[in-house]
Amino acid sequence: MLAYYVEWHLRRRLAPLLFEDSEREAAAAQRDAPVQPAKVSEAAAAKAAGKRTPEGLPVQSLRTLLEHLGTLTLNRVTLTRDDPHEFDLLARQTPLQAKAFELLGLDPERVVSSKLTV
Repeated sequence: MLAYYVEWHLRRRLAPLLFEDSEREAAAAQRDAPVQPAKVSEAAAAKAAGKRTPEGLPVQSLRTLLEHLGTLTLNRVTLTRDDPHEFDLLARQTPLQAKAFELLGLDPERVVSSKLTV
């Protein structure tokens, strides 16, 4: 049940990037009665038709978005010339990853730097 609850919250937060209706209230307002078939909002229909968000990012399923977020890597870099130095380097985020982390309220660089200092 916890996994379904987490997925539900992810879908709500990431709805602007997913094939999900991020304007559910507007879609519900189009119906005269709650027993009528649900309709998608105009924004969701436009997003599905163009396969792009209003910002121009590609629309994803939750699965493909999570796979794309999984490509953000943290690399351990070792420089060995005279005196060896090591540091962690976070890969540069794609615009899609940056928007997803923004919608989730996460900053990967802050998370990585806090783990390094602990």
